[in-house]
Amino acid sequence: MLAQLPPALQNLQLPLRLRLWDGHEFNLGPTPSVTIVVKDPQMVTQFTHPSLDALGAAFVEGKLELEGSISEVIRVCDELSTALLNEDEDSQPVRTLHDKETDAKAISYHYDLSNAFYQLWLDSDMAYSCAYFETGSESLEQAQQAKFRHLCRKLRLQPGDYLLDVGCGWGGLARYAAREFGAKVFGITLSKEQLALARERVKAEGLEDQIELQLLDYRDLPQDGRFDKVVSVGMFEHVGHANLAEYCKTLFGAVKEGGLVMNHGITAKHTDGRPVGRGAGDFIEKYVFPNGELPHLAMISAEISEAGLEIVDVESLRLHYARTLDHWSERLEDNLEAAAKLVPDQALRIWRLYLAGCAYAFARGWINLHQILAVKAHADGSHELPWTRDDIYHP
Repeated sequence: MLAQLPPALQNLQLPLRLRLWDGHEFNLGPTPSVTIVVKDPQMVTQFTHPSLDALGAAFVEGKLELEGSISEVIRVCDELSTALLNEDEDSQPVRTLHDKETDAKAISYHYDLSNAFYQLWLDSDMAYSCAYFETGSESLEQAQQAKFRHLCRKLRLQPGDYLLDVGCGWGGLARYAAREFGAKVFGITLSKEQLALARERVKAEGLEDQIELQLLDYRDLPQDGRFDKVVSVGMFEHVGHANLAEYCKTLFGAVKEGGLVMNHGITAKHTDGRPVGRGAGDFIEKYVFPNGELPHLAMISAEISEAGLEIVDVESLRLHYARTLDHWSERLEDNLEAAAKLVPDQALRIWRLYLAGCAYAFARGWINLHQILAVKAHADGSHELPWTRDDIYHP
């Protein structure tokens, strides 16, 4: 029996209650909003060094249970971790091997979980990337449609344009570009589950003549400059720091002279790409995105430029992603009973922490989201972009 709290936990004044396996309770402050139920006695000592990855792993593995709203759980656990740990002073940038086989397995692990599970909390088009809130009051459905529109306008898509969609997911953007802008689209993914459903939806909308989707690695894309425009949404996080140069050169080789390339993806806080969040990045690496690596804006911008593309516009959507993730997390929490029938208990625990935790991370500035628009200029340095951005907002 534990007679009292470890000294490190005393006098913290946090809205947190610890309930032990034997029923004993300890309040770390007045009016607790979160209760951590400790089921494994060995966990008590870990609360003196409560990294977020250790707490998350304990929940995933059933060593502790959490009571309270999941967003409040994330906030209070971060306060606990902040009070007892230093920020990631010794964290190092992640560098892992990224070959085709490794990347295919990582993508399958994450995206082939269950289409029905993703449908519970994504919008109807299943856009699994940052939405775009033009006023801040939009529904998730409205904001995802606005994101598609924003991307297509930035790319200055015209009827008949040949668009390459790198990491096409469930095909929402491809269908929007074909349906609303008259583009011809070639999309690629490494997820068999995504591809099957995406093709079904293309067929259901009668867009087979405009859209072709394939299971293909980006490194196998044609390098003959056949595409008028290229878009990559939420994909380059899987590329890895070591392969960023190859990734950017591949996009350069795929697009024609005068063509545009849009890279939309999550970026790191630190210029060297090292993770933040007192272990939050380690949790995501282990349980959510194996081999995922986030480059800083400066790093990906340098590689885009070195590949021969000229960056013409950069926009941060960090707070847009925080709101998107809040929507996703709330929708999952509202459908926990249905979700439990679709995925294993451990997977559901992972996703509850991941969505709420990422919403918190974006809101706090631990990570960012940037849309980078680049052009492959003609040999004489010219291109056909408008003089201003006015056409994006007033077409």
